[in-house]
Amino acid sequence: MLITITIRDLLFPVSFLLLLPCEAVAATLGICYGRVANNLPPTSEVINILKTNGISNVQIFDPDPFTLQSFSGTGINIMIGVPNEVLPSLASGPPASALQWLQTDIFAHIVPSQIRYIAVGNEVLFKDSLYSPYLVPAVVNLYQALKMLNLDGTIKLSSPQAASVLSVSYPPSLGAFDPSLRSVLRPLLSFLHETKSPFMVNVSNQVTLDYALFRSNDMVQDGQLMYGNLFEASLDAVVHAMEKEGFAEVEVVVSETGWPKGGGEAASVENALAYNENVVRRVVGNVGTPRRPGVGIEIYLFDMFDENRKGGDECERHFGIFGLDGVKAYDLRFNSEN
Repeated sequence: MLITITIRDLLFPVSFLLLLPCEAVAATLGICYGRVANNLPPTSEVINILKTNGISNVQIFDPDPFTLQSFSGTGINIMIGVPNEVLPSLASGPPASALQWLQTDIFAHIVPSQIRYIAVGNEVLFKDSLYSPYLVPAVVNLYQALKMLNLDGTIKLSSPQAASVLSVSYPPSLGAFDPSLRSVLRPLLSFLHETKSPFMVNVSNQVTLDYALFRSNDMVQDGQLMYGNLFEASLDAVVHAMEKEGFAEVEVVVSETGWPKGGGEAASVENALAYNENVVRRVVGNVGTPRRPGVGIEIYLFDMFDENRKGGDECERHFGIFGLDGVKAYDLRFNSEN
């Protein structure tokens, strides 16, 4: 079974997505390619930046035809998001309609072998609750469509949800889902369990800066386990929540995490480097977490570039690891060769 989680807001908006698969995975590094901007370099240059830095896993937040066409044939693995407003049409028709959507909006532009995940909707239960009745039917129809194409075993489906799906996230051992959301979450979790697909959720936390940046001298004790940073504590909160739902065998992969380098009091190049460097170190070193020590973690760093048209706090527009010229904004090493 696959379970996926996103954790957001450490003194300012920061997110990371957790993926919990049934099988251990090798430590893998990817990156998010957000495009809410009007000044980004051509996609061909983006692909060159990825290849130059040895990055072969990318998250794209919507099925933009030109972007998908540009990535097709590059060998780069993709996670593709499905906009919330598409859910009613995907849910209301038969699986054949979902099949037509997949073929027209996705497979006409990129080879299926490059697609790892399809994220259906985003935070539906939190910000777009009117789409809640369509969520699971849309996911099921898309799954049936993938099954018709014999792709259900290679392309996994899920839906990112907001922090409210966890009623408790701290301390990690008390991590639990909000029981009031079970009318939608239970069918979704049942589908994910049966199809070995990921579950996604956004979680909010407020913590001290040192604890978030891996430099706290104070350890937080939770039962017999000790936590020196928010990253590991947040991961294990999800693990505990999954265990309470009967998924004790799952492992952890992180797929969206970052720190802004500007736009807020705690946002700086130094802090962004410190945070991302520590996260990457845990990936390449197979550090794991106190609850799952020594387990390799797959992560996707957020974000490739600053996004000058994003809403919210100013820091939301300053997560870029690369400048528009393709040069790294700070000396973050993705592997031993760069």
